[in-house]
Amino acid sequence: MIFLQSQEVEETLKRIQSHKGVVGTIVVNNEGIPVKSTLDNTTTVQYAGLMSQLADKARSVVRDLDPSNDMTFLRVRSKKHEIMVAPDKDFILIVIQNPTD
Repeated sequence: MIFLQSQEVEETLKRIQSHKGVVGTIVVNNEGIPVKSTLDNTTTVQYAGLMSQLADKARSVVRDLDPSNDMTFLRVRSKKHEIMVAPDKDFILIVIQNPTD
């Protein structure tokens, strides 16, 4: 069963990575530690740490505004990249892409 889930995760990450403009994908555990990445180690550790903190803070803001609510997705767009964060119970998926105008 775990093998099938792992294979499904691999296929999903490959599908995301194949999208036009995607620079990299990172899967982070709930402790902020990267467990899978298509980026180099330094970049992975930097994005994992900072985006995990930002996602935690954003989730707190959403819950403070409405305790019955929860954050499901976070998108940050800068001049160079668009960073999408999809938190789950045990993991956070981070996707970095070049924004298309």
